[in-house]
Amino acid sequence: MLLVGMFTLHTGSALAVLAFDHGSPATVTWLRLTWAALLLLAFSGRSLWRAVREASWRERGSVVILGTASAGMMVFYSEATARIELGTATAIEFIGTLVVAVAAMRRRRELVWIAAAVVGVLCLTRPWQGGLDLVGVGFALAGAACVVFYIVLTQRVGAGFGAVHGLALAMGVGSIVLAPLGAPGLIAAPSLDLVLFTLLIALLFPMVPFLLEMVALQRMGRTAYSTFSSLEPGVALLMGTVLIGQAPAAVQVAGMALVVVAGIGAARGDRGRRPAAPGRGGPPRGSGGGVRSADPGRSGSAREAVAREA
Repeated sequence: MLLVGMFTLHTGSALAVLAFDHGSPATVTWLRLTWAALLLLAFSGRSLWRAVREASWRERGSVVILGTASAGMMVFYSEATARIELGTATAIEFIGTLVVAVAAMRRRRELVWIAAAVVGVLCLTRPWQGGLDLVGVGFALAGAACVVFYIVLTQRVGAGFGAVHGLALAMGVGSIVLAPLGAPGLIAAPSLDLVLFTLLIALLFPMVPFLLEMVALQRMGRTAYSTFSSLEPGVALLMGTVLIGQAPAAVQVAGMALVVVAGIGAARGDRGRRPAAPGRGGPPRGSGGGVRSADPGRSGSAREAVAREA
């Protein structure tokens, strides 16, 4: 289920790149967030509003900040993938998660995994050849910074809201935050095809991966979960090649291998055997070096798992 979720997620990411021919990255990202928010709000039902009423002002504020960080993470990633390869953008963003995972272990020797990931990214971007899109790399690095904030904020939101509720609220806030950037493009050039296409993308990410991950988290230990999650940059490279023809050079494949090995190495550095998710059949979770999350609540996610370790 975890692997299917990864391939589904990056199918959605690759299709989003195709959608940039019909709308700006900001518009496409805003539509995706809006669809995801509407679907999750409908799925949550009345229990969502009860959870909001019962939450403290601090918890509500954390959701607003988390939604803002989520919007930044998604729009920076979209802007990056509009300029550089899908796999490269994913690998750069992965560094943010890796930094937090290594910091959580508090062992200096684990810094070797960050060094390996940085070398891998250099192989992916190949700055020595010239023609490097520094703007695209900059957007990817900004996305990596948002990932770090997302990890910390996810932990806070998880203390007050359930999985679906937290995700629905964060996506709703993200849609509102991005509206000034994304809505004008759609208003200026209305496109029903683009609106419907982004609905498909929203189903591919975050809806289907989120649901599959939520179930998988109940069945896997944290080290196994984080090890598999570290394959995600490689999955992004593969889907970019298959779906949108972003064929990598040999040195880029080697660079991606370094990034994946760095993630697996960081994950294996944490030998805890607790389940990746609490409740529904398991004690409180720990973490590893997982990659992705759309779940700020009880059922957890890769990034929340890392946050809980920290």
